[in-house]
Amino acid sequence: MQDHSINAKGLTVTDQQATVQRYHEVQANIAMAAHDADREPADICLVAVSKTFDAPDILPLLEAGHRVFGENRVQESQKKWPDLKARFPDVELHLIGPLQSNKSREALALFDVIETLDRESVIRAIAKDWPALEKKPRLLVQFNTGAEPQKAGVLPQELPDILALAAELGLTISGLMCIPPVDQPPSPHFAVLARLAKTHGLTHLSMGMSADYAEAIQLGADYVRVGSAIFGHR
Repeated sequence: MQDHSINAKGLTVTDQQATVQRYHEVQANIAMAAHDADREPADICLVAVSKTFDAPDILPLLEAGHRVFGENRVQESQKKWPDLKARFPDVELHLIGPLQSNKSREALALFDVIETLDRESVIRAIAKDWPALEKKPRLLVQFNTGAEPQKAGVLPQELPDILALAAELGLTISGLMCIPPVDQPPSPHFAVLARLAKTHGLTHLSMGMSADYAEAIQLGADYVRVGSAIFGHR
């Protein structure tokens, strides 16, 4: 019989075990995809997407040794991550959702990687606070590979100007991130992102989510953002 006892924070032991089991399965799949692509598994960083989940849901992964997490909203992250970071100071927190210019200071204080630079106003807001930072987050530009009007991200014709502006303002852009259209095969979009990163001399590629991270790894991703395959459906 399964143990469905409740811990002090309200999460069942079975839920905790299932989360950790799914996490290990994802890590094994990442290793397999890396080997298939003649890459080292250690070169692939799993960003466990913990958006909408509370601290008790995240804690089992932290206790299992995982340290890289992704969040969509600055305000939600401010409520749960300062205490978790105090307990686990080696956590690396990624902002993978849209950043508003008026939240840039808070984002810079909390996040170690900001993956979603997508317009001039956000870049200028970050650049304003950049010189005063002791620890400077890694910065990625979100690229709209499908040129979808409803989706955030830099359009193809805008990317050179955005990268030039960041450099002019003293910011180092280290990579690109994308979310392919849901109604199209993701691989062509991953290939476009990889080609652009190489063209512009950028190191990091954040692409691939729960349904397609293996394909992203085949095409060069070094950050894969996996949520439901680890935490279950929200």
